[in-house]
Amino acid sequence: MKSYRLLLILSFIFTVTTSVKAIELNSANRDSNYVETIKARSQKIVDKLNIKNPTNALNVRNIIGNRYFELNDIYEARDLATKEVDNIRIILSDEQKKNEKGKILDKTDAELYRTHFAFISALSLYLNNEQIDKVKDGMTYGVLMVTYNATLDMIPLLKEDEKKQIYSWLWEAREYAMDAESSTKKHGVFGKYKGRINNYLSKRGYNLTEERKEWEKRIKGKNALKEGISIR
Repeated sequence: MKSYRLLLILSFIFTVTTSVKAIELNSANRDSNYVETIKARSQKIVDKLNIKNPTNALNVRNIIGNRYFELNDIYEARDLATKEVDNIRIILSDEQKKNEKGKILDKTDAELYRTHFAFISALSLYLNNEQIDKVKDGMTYGVLMVTYNATLDMIPLLKEDEKKQIYSWLWEAREYAMDAESSTKKHGVFGKYKGRINNYLSKRGYNLTEERKEWEKRIKGKNALKEGISIR
């Protein structure tokens, strides 16, 4: 009986393993320089994941690369559709054009939403949750933890529930920033959430202007101390 169960387990493992096909990079009909840029960008993220299996590492790199291609295609389709609406001068009124552009944006958002979770699902075949978080950080320049740690350093007396709320909003910002079309737009997403966090902290009684001044003083003091130690 034990042998039979062992055979079933081994059979299941073999089926799962062999069912995962090699992931190809969707680079056909794309500019070669752009493809190399995406490959390098994706590989930089993969290098930090400590994936032991070279085949799995390549698959993950291609999944990330394909996501960049996919985002590019979604935004190119949006821009093309918007341009077509702008070129219709006689048939549509300004209000009608506005409505049509609204529909284009809604379609873009729906496509981003749908493909966002497909991307995470594809990564989960090869990565654990911690590694997937590193992919997300890699695609958003690590802004989540940089902002979170800076906020905690600036206001040392933050309560635990306040820390959790700040992290939750930054985590949400990262989800949206992952799908933004440029580095400027990615930082813009975090900027909006930073504004929300600042409003939240102000309502909780924190004087952010004073907190920032004191934080800058502490940083200058630490830097001066380091310079003094290095001189000695």
